[in-house]
Amino acid sequence: MAVNEWAPAVTFSVFAVTAATAIVLRGPMGKALAEWIRGWSHTEQKWIEAKGAPTEVAELRAEVDELRHQLADVHERLDFAERLLAKTRDADRLAPPR
Repeated sequence: MAVNEWAPAVTFSVFAVTAATAIVLRGPMGKALAEWIRGWSHTEQKWIEAKGAPTEVAELRAEVDELRHQLADVHERLDFAERLLAKTRDADRLAPPR
């Protein structure tokens, strides 16, 4: 088989694939792909704010801050309880036998 026999088939195949790709990318898949590529230039936070409601993002941030504050309080209480337990154990160990 000579190259001259394959040239028309290869040319037609490249043309057909190119035409099919152009038709598919003009539809909803092309729009979705364009949105995805457009998102590459945004940071994740800006993308979320652009797509979601800004008030919802602000509410979620406030809630996360509140949860962090509550967690810090719980850590303080746990540290206090551990210190109290350690004191009573030390006192029991140091007490004279009966």
